[in-house]
Amino acid sequence: GRQKVPFRRNMLKEFQAALADDDESSDPNPPLTPHTAANHASTSKSKATLKKGTPPSDFELMSAMMQRVTLLEKTVKNQAQEIESKDKRISVLEDKLRLLKESDLSTRDLGGRDDLERRCQQLQNQVCEMESFLNDYGLMWVGDGESSDSAESEQPHDLERGLWQPDASVVRNIHMNFDLVLQRIKELNVLAGEGECFVQSTATGAQLAKKDPIQLSLYSNGIVMFDGPFRSYQEHSTQECMQDLMDGYFPSELQERFPDGVPFEVHDRRDEEFIFRLPWNKFPGEGQAVRGEKGKKLSTDQFLNRLPKVVVKAGRVIDIRDSLRATLQGSSDAPSSNSVILIDTPALQAMKERLQTFSPERPSSAHDVITLKVKTEDGNHAYILKMCFSETVGHLRQYLDKHR
Repeated sequence: GRQKVPFRRNMLKEFQAALADDDESSDPNPPLTPHTAANHASTSKSKATLKKGTPPSDFELMSAMMQRVTLLEKTVKNQAQEIESKDKRISVLEDKLRLLKESDLSTRDLGGRDDLERRCQQLQNQVCEMESFLNDYGLMWVGDGESSDSAESEQPHDLERGLWQPDASVVRNIHMNFDLVLQRIKELNVLAGEGECFVQSTATGAQLAKKDPIQLSLYSNGIVMFDGPFRSYQEHSTQECMQDLMDGYFPSELQERFPDGVPFEVHDRRDEEFIFRLPWNKFPGEGQAVRGEKGKKLSTDQFLNRLPKVVVKAGRVIDIRDSLRATLQGSSDAPSSNSVILIDTPALQAMKERLQTFSPERPSSAHDVITLKVKTEDGNHAYILKMCFSETVGHLRQYLDKHR
């Protein structure tokens, strides 16, 4: 039945109602004996006192509490039995749910297998229809012997790894059938609209135009498409392109560029071998020296006389001939090449003074000093400078000008 709405219980009202029920259920005229008369008198007195609103005695409260405890024990017992029955029912329902899930999984597996079988049957019917279509035109599918052999030879490795390898189905050594390629290209040119005109919009209106064909040259060792470069038959992309053409398909590498197809203009040079040539030709004649005969050497004076005597650079006059003469003749007066010169600067002097001061401990290094290494224009000399952070490029130029 419908569950009742729970309310908070009032023990005093329930106790009073229980006492009233006991009074109504008792006999109104019992036989009078001395003992019963006394009890009747006492009960009548108690009733009179209850009716007058006097509080109940301890005995009455104890009896009421015992009744309530007995009622609660019965209620707890009934609820325990109900919980036990519900637990049993829950366990039975869980077993049923588990069985339903297992049956659902089994039906799904069967359904997936049925779908696979249905798909295989559909593909088999499609293959049969394609074979019958080829038979109507007197053709028969024989497959590619080389690709099948390679697939069979590599099948154990693929089965061990459980993966399909794309390179296993690629024809490594393609057999070029030039006649078949030319025939297929003619058929593809018809489908691509060779010789047909289309309306092309221009700045002043429109005009009829034709598709520009792709230049394709077939050599004995490779092909040249467009303006190059040369592509050997050993390349993977070339093998795919030629295989597509021999199978009667437009090359897949041109699909994005020409989605509607484009005609080919083929140059059959199967009897020629493409020879790679440099884009320029080597000088065929004999080389000559500039302003002189071949093999004639100049003396030191002749070489120096062709140079200017002095050069003005940054406001300074530099003697070119004397410095070069000293360098060529190995003069001892000339400064040694690749020499390193330490330039005296205020920062270097401060460091020397700090080192000369007597101290039991080693003086700390300066934190505001930087070391620069500057090479000359000819690269033969290098200058080492100790400079402070506060100094500028102008100070650097001053230090260098003093030692040059």
